[in-house]
Amino acid sequence: MTPLLRDYLEEILKARVYDVAIESPLQQAPLLSERIGNRVLLKREDMQPVFSFKLRGAYHKIHKLWSAGQLGKGVIAASAGNHAQGVALAAQTLGLRAVIVMPETTPPIKVDAVRRRGAEAVLVGDAFDDAFAHAKQLIASEGLTYIPPYDDPDIIAGQGTVGAEILRHHPDPIHAIFVPVGGGGLIAGVAAYVKALRPDIRVIGVEPEDAACLDAAMKAEERVILDQVGLFADGVAVRQIGEHTFKVAREAVDEVVTVNTDEMAAAIKDIFDDTRSIDEPAGALATAGLKKYARLHNLSGETLVAIASGANMNFDRLRFVAERSEIGERREALYAVTIPERPGSFLAFCELLGRRQITEFNYRYADAEQAHIFVGIKLPEQDDRYRVLERLAAADYPVIDLTDNEMAKLHGRHMVGGHAGDIPEERLFRFEFPERPGALLKFLSQLGARWNISLFHYRNHGADYGRVLVGIQVPEAEVGELTAYLEALRYPYWPESDNPVYPLFLA
Repeated sequence: MTPLLRDYLEEILKARVYDVAIESPLQQAPLLSERIGNRVLLKREDMQPVFSFKLRGAYHKIHKLWSAGQLGKGVIAASAGNHAQGVALAAQTLGLRAVIVMPETTPPIKVDAVRRRGAEAVLVGDAFDDAFAHAKQLIASEGLTYIPPYDDPDIIAGQGTVGAEILRHHPDPIHAIFVPVGGGGLIAGVAAYVKALRPDIRVIGVEPEDAACLDAAMKAEERVILDQVGLFADGVAVRQIGEHTFKVAREAVDEVVTVNTDEMAAAIKDIFDDTRSIDEPAGALATAGLKKYARLHNLSGETLVAIASGANMNFDRLRFVAERSEIGERREALYAVTIPERPGSFLAFCELLGRRQITEFNYRYADAEQAHIFVGIKLPEQDDRYRVLERLAAADYPVIDLTDNEMAKLHGRHMVGGHAGDIPEERLFRFEFPERPGALLKFLSQLGARWNISLFHYRNHGADYGRVLVGIQVPEAEVGELTAYLEALRYPYWPESDNPVYPLFLA
């Protein structure tokens, strides 16, 4: 045991968390276990009073400062997520003033949850950086004590009690524990405790592919800052791993698994099927990583633990999750298929698919020679995705597999049938922007002030960020000006003019 792990072990054993936290159950997931051929146990941190593990670290930190008489003016946090509720509950329990600074884009359900715990919710700016800057001003002017979300030894120790409970509830062999990673507070605490006492157990971090700050740091052997992060799993959308958390991770984390949006959506459904609980994307992250790791390593008969870390899910996000979960579970595939434009073509195409269930079929007449169809097919087996591809190709149908095409899944499937005439110099882009009242109008007016908008598709996914697909008519000589303009907007964007969905269904 290294000195660092020993110090954390001692602090975790002394951590004061059960004034507010429950000792959450380690629950078997029988349906998932049977399907993947391993014993899967879920550490149900989604059952905490604030529906997240975050209250453990927040309370331990605040109680320690309070016991030392260092919190005369109260506490403050900058957060729009589960940390905010943890700080609010901890302060309420100890009779302290709590101020939570949140972006104006924060959904009302999260603001209301903080206020119900007796905290003052202050809404400032469009993003976390704006909220954090205002929090620093309040610290200076009002003498409040800042409670960090993850990068603090006391926060890490509080979260480490999750690892202590896992080993206490399951003293028998465990092959691996899967932990969601944002800033790293939870995995640092769990890994420190587990590796100090049971070094044979693998501790595996799980991150979204588009927010993998620990994976990048482990590969670089130093902390790195990601250019941008995806927002589906907003609870772990962190650009840089914490300094304290990375020190522990380098010693005690065995490896990192990354998963995509569809795999997280499928894991939300897996947890629901076994528990009838609906976890948020970050809460299901570890389960998604467990499934992927077991598949890649051909594991069988092992005991695997996933931390179900949170259930603060906005209800209107469920339609997006339901839409993507079947693809994430590899039970559905999407294709673009070109068939002859003549009577009987649809029938011949369906006969070729046999008894496979068609989940989606989109088509509109384009020309007299051929038809482009967007089709979804239910897969009885994962390998059937490629068998369908081979059968269609063998029958001389031009076919493109769109199952992993993000533009097709976010926008294309809802726009098929909207072919336009000749639109000169049209260029296609996909954007994300903060979701708040008036945001769509503001985005559209900013973008359309200089160039003509020739295509626009927006769909509310119940998240903190909106997603749009935009066609813009831009002469070649003005492409450089457009690029500079888009960079100045400071919204994440992706060029999509070369996406095969565009010429087949939209252009």
